[in-house]
Order: sequence, then C-alpha cells, then structure tokens
Amino acid sequence: MGTWDIGPFDNDTAADFSYRVDEAPEEQRAEVLRTAFREVVETSGDYLDSDLAVIAIASAALLAAQCPGGTPVTSYGPKKPLPPLPEDLRPLAVAALDLALGKDSELLELWEESDGEAWKASVLELRGVLAGS
Repeated sequence: MGTWDIGPFDNDTAADFSYRVDEAPEEQRAEVLRTAFREVVETSGDYLDSDLAVIAIASAALLAAQCPGGTPVTSYGPKKPLPPLPEDLRPLAVAALDLALGKDSELLELWEESDGEAWKASVLELRGVLAGS
C-alpha cells in the first residue's frame, strides 16, 4: 500500500476508491459506502485485509463530513459532491471503524510498525463524529 500520510485519502487504495465513488451514479453513491462498510463488518471474526479497512475509513470520512463536527474531505477524495447520506449508515460505519482498529486488522498491524498513534487518533476522531460523541 502506498501511504503518504495519516488522512483517510492519503494512500493509493483510498485515492483509487474516490474514483469509484465519482463514477457511481449520484443515487448509488450511498450504496458504494454501505458496501464498503458491510465488506468490513462481514469479516468480523476473520483477519481484516488492509485494503478493505482503508476503503471503509475513507467511506467513514465522507459520511462524517456530513455530520455535525465533521471535517470536509478535500485532498484526494471524490471530486463530485455527495448527496445527503442516510443516517442509518453511521452505526455501520462505527462498527467498521472498530474492526479496522481491532486486533485482527492488518491495517492496524501495519501502522503499529511505524508511528501509528496519530493515525489511530484520526480514525478515533472519525468514529467520535459518527457516534455523535
């Protein structure tokens, strides 16, 4: 994985994912995010591949940007605006983030090999926005 910073779109996989979001018809963009969250949640109990976790974190950032206290996604994210996203995505996003930070997460292992504290803090901030805390 080519990673250059801790942001949700600061890696090759998430930057590529932004194109998938842009290419989806506007009315299907929420489902693109829902699918990303479900793919992670469905691995619960299994080892979570880093690419799935990265895409779920990028999706969570897009969703959090529409929440109170959320930060707009500006770099390497989708170029086309997202329609208002359904609130029922939030619990699914929180569950996906919890797994991305869990003991069976390849992405967490990769970040722990370097200075991953800032990365963890950024993911926990997203989680807080989505959980409403």
